Amino acid sequence: MITVIGTSFSRAFRVLWLLEELGEAYDHVPAQPRSGEVRRYNPSGKIPVLLDNGEAITDSTAIMQYLADKSGQMTYPAGTIERARQDSWTNLLLDEFDACVWAAAKHSFVLPGAMRVRDLKKTLRWEFKRSVGNLASGLGDGPFLMGKRLTVPDIILGHCGRWAEFAKFEISEPDVKAYLERMKSRPAYQKIVAMGGGRG
Repeated sequence: MITVIGTSFSRAFRVLWLLEELGEAYDHVPAQPRSGEVRRYNPSGKIPVLLDNGEAITDSTAIMQYLADKSGQMTYPAGTIERARQDSWTNLLLDEFDACVWAAAKHSFVLPGAMRVRDLKKTLRWEFKRSVGNLASGLGDGPFLMGKRLTVPDIILGHCGRWAEFAKFEISEPDVKAYLERMKSRPAYQKIVAMGGGRG
């Protein structure tokens, strides 16, 4: 049995969304970061944690790729050109989108007040806007990043778009806005929002 540990206000949102897309049964324990329940499986206290028959996996991207590989869905096989391109998208999004919105969150409400650098958000907004422009020029004709097939990086980008909305980061490129609207309209995405995904 699969269990996801972590509140859906976090990157656990991505794992829950992926599981819904895969049609997998799971239990959800909405534990907070650094709680005893989380530290039992991940000493850093970071969420999410996935338990698969009692075996713990940490890091949302590692969890998602594991689930996709295990099911043979929403991914291309390892060792193929398509998988290399898929992994390129994953790493680009983590470097240029996830890192940017997460840094903004840390300096807004995560870090202790004395450690926050308010002026950093101006730089992060500029960097994010530039990345959105680059993304717009790299989107192909298909509805998803890899064309006609929904894959792991689509979940990452869809969730980063949600984070960006709450952070009031500008997304003015029409193709990127349309892409994010397609992601938000997916029933699996809407289900996680409805179950308490909130800020996601």
